[in-house]
Amino acid sequence: MRIKANYANEPFWKESIIHSKMPKELKILDEIAHNLWWVWNYEATELFSKIDKALWNSMEGNPVLMLKSLSFKQLEAITKDEVLMAAIHKVYAKFRSYMDEPKRTDIPSVAYFSMEYGLANILKIYSGGLGVLAGDYIKEASDINVDLTAIGFLYRYGYFNQSLSMDGQQIANYEPQRFGQLPLQPVLNESGLPLVLEIPYNNFKVWCNVWCVNVGRIKLYLMDTDVDGNSEWDRAITAQLYGGDNENRLKQEYLLGIGGIQLLNRLGIKKQIYHCNEGHAALINAQRLVDYIQNAHLSFNEAIEVVRASALYTCHTPVPAGHDYFEEPLFNKYMNQFPAKLGISWQDFMDMGRANPGSTEKFSMSVFALNTCQEANGVSYLHGEVSKKMFAPVWKGYFPSEMHVGYVTNGVHMPTWAASEWRKFYEKNLGVDLYKDQSNPEIWKKIYQVEDEEIWEVRKTLKNRLVKYIRESFKDNWLKNQGDPSKVVSILEKINPNALLIGFGRRFATYKRAHLLFTDLERLSKIVNNPDCPVQIIYTGKAHPADGGGQGLIKKIVEISRLPEFLGKIFFLENYDMRLAKRLISGVDIWLNTPTRPLEASGTSGEKAEMNGVLNFSVLDGWWYEGYREGAGWSLTEQRTYDNQQFQDELDAATIYSMLENEVIPLYYAKNSKDFSPEWIQYIKNSIAQIAPHYTTKRMFEDYIDRFYNKLANRSKILSANGFAKPKEIVAWKENMAANWDSIEVLSFQLDDRYLKEVEIGDTVKFSLVLDKRGIKGNLGVEMVRLHFDSVTKDEKIKIYKMNLDKTEESKVYYSLKLNASEAGTFKFGVRIYPDNSDLPHRMDFAYVKWINL
Repeated sequence: MRIKANYANEPFWKESIIHSKMPKELKILDEIAHNLWWVWNYEATELFSKIDKALWNSMEGNPVLMLKSLSFKQLEAITKDEVLMAAIHKVYAKFRSYMDEPKRTDIPSVAYFSMEYGLANILKIYSGGLGVLAGDYIKEASDINVDLTAIGFLYRYGYFNQSLSMDGQQIANYEPQRFGQLPLQPVLNESGLPLVLEIPYNNFKVWCNVWCVNVGRIKLYLMDTDVDGNSEWDRAITAQLYGGDNENRLKQEYLLGIGGIQLLNRLGIKKQIYHCNEGHAALINAQRLVDYIQNAHLSFNEAIEVVRASALYTCHTPVPAGHDYFEEPLFNKYMNQFPAKLGISWQDFMDMGRANPGSTEKFSMSVFALNTCQEANGVSYLHGEVSKKMFAPVWKGYFPSEMHVGYVTNGVHMPTWAASEWRKFYEKNLGVDLYKDQSNPEIWKKIYQVEDEEIWEVRKTLKNRLVKYIRESFKDNWLKNQGDPSKVVSILEKINPNALLIGFGRRFATYKRAHLLFTDLERLSKIVNNPDCPVQIIYTGKAHPADGGGQGLIKKIVEISRLPEFLGKIFFLENYDMRLAKRLISGVDIWLNTPTRPLEASGTSGEKAEMNGVLNFSVLDGWWYEGYREGAGWSLTEQRTYDNQQFQDELDAATIYSMLENEVIPLYYAKNSKDFSPEWIQYIKNSIAQIAPHYTTKRMFEDYIDRFYNKLANRSKILSANGFAKPKEIVAWKENMAANWDSIEVLSFQLDDRYLKEVEIGDTVKFSLVLDKRGIKGNLGVEMVRLHFDSVTKDEKIKIYKMNLDKTEESKVYYSLKLNASEAGTFKFGVRIYPDNSDLPHRMDFAYVKWINL
């Protein structure tokens, strides 16, 4: 046998991380680095930058990685630098003063569940607006000092990094996160070893590492299934945010909901409110039901009363297609053990996720959330109204306008998103008390007392910083995908901080209509090529890897930006993340948003721009429907002119061109001898004074407390008292009502004959009704429902008149109503019966309705 000349198997590698030992004097610096408090405190980020600016920038603002990368000699030099050490101690004193404040006890405690959190660009557990909103929310919870615990996932690959091919095609790059280099720490068990959580799925188990991110005073616990004991398929559960197929999505939502509650149980954490940030987390209530049934020995019906009373579902999606649905066989594969634990049938369990119980519909996480949460809300006024219509099929006896679904308009965490220059400006001119009272408009009105020139200096600084950032950060990428180095240099030189800069940055979904400005290229070319009034437009954003339409939009914009007439006038910046977002929303002059009405649930990028003196130009949709003020930005009407979307797009594009040509550009270039437009500064002042205070997470969190948290906590406390006496009483009432509902008999219904013929304004019409309740023990309510079609608004107006209970004779009940005719028109009317109990939070809690055949 011939001896082989070479023979080797594949190498096996283990990672070893070596870093310098941290001197004890710098342990406080490491403590700050491991708490994301530094993200929204510029004194801390300036301190890290001061230690080694080049290293800080190369590490993309990651203090944990930066400190680990410093040599022992560098660390020792820091300890010997008296000025630097004094700065470190000053920042640490501020940090400890913040951290050591006791938790507030006047606000209900909250457990918060979300699939993603946008906290900092270095922690890649977010994809876009939903995650950034969740991140801002828990930062605000820290600032308000609420007792809140957050639950989510630590993704190995997070969301993708975006690059562009030579022809402008999006390329999705998934780069693994190195957890040891991030501001997080493993949670330890009682023995001081890393906690490994065991989550029972159906017929198998999944093990999770548990990590903790300190977000100021808030603990964010993240589950991670990239554990050696798991199968390849189960390790992939937390591999990618929104990655994999529908089955992996179900496994993720199972882990977030059921695993999330089991994690809190393992840590001994109990809260008053359980808040689902989107339907992804709906299964928390499945596990909570099991816990009450097994531990408190409640029946299913009793347990669901208790679970509902402390649960809130926040919906961020304006269309049914955007919600998660699962086919019954797939759902059964993972959830078939739950009905037995709950003491109900599989059909009953499936029906909890169906708008039409008894049908063959897929299981909807959103419907399950609605059926297991007492309260639900949209994320802007308009979105709340859209959500009422979207969810109306769940409660068929009522009209959308009667739904209990409320709203809290999203806000942004001002200390995170206001550039440090604006932070210092606000502290000087509005006072440091602003941070604790951000939603007070009176404080923000002090902006009117500030000299115009001071405001313009801040704007100029940030515009120049954006241009510098683009030139430094995108040169290499553009050299790679533009091909011609001389062309790249020319483009970089053409970026003009003195031009009117328009920014457009968001997820590239087709309804966002990123293409709108390119409807008439000839007209757009005239706008951007005016030598006296230069305009430049900066685009950025990612499309979901499965969204071919969104990727096509990116490619189209890149292609247009390379046309000779648009070269150096229109730019596309790749890899939109939180770092780029902050540069862009503070550095442009106008933030453009052009969604298809009414598909913008809220949108928060424009709110971030508000905090930086950037003016919004947007469709009146989402938050801007509420936020727009004349003289503080520009708007496109919320009303549609055409049903045909192409025609509507062309009209909206023409309106944008016209407003740019006749209003926006002339206002910006109405410059005085100091080279700025006083009229433009007045718009900025109006925007900051009249809009900004209403769109912070401070106001948003206060709304959640006032509209939902207090209400839930109070009712939950009542239901939990005296061995759950109240829910048992409510259940007995509901069971009696349900068992006898179909037995209700209408003995008589009488109305004035004139009402069916012709009534004059001022006439009084009488109605009477006699019912036999049969076996029903509780009260029944009766209402006259009147419908009137409004020919102007094209809406159906609903008016409710409750009939008076005149007397009761055994099982017979007598009702009457006197109706004064005060409006002219043609009306439809009907009469409905409903269960009446003051212990219910709202009608949708027990939505039994019987319409009388008149």
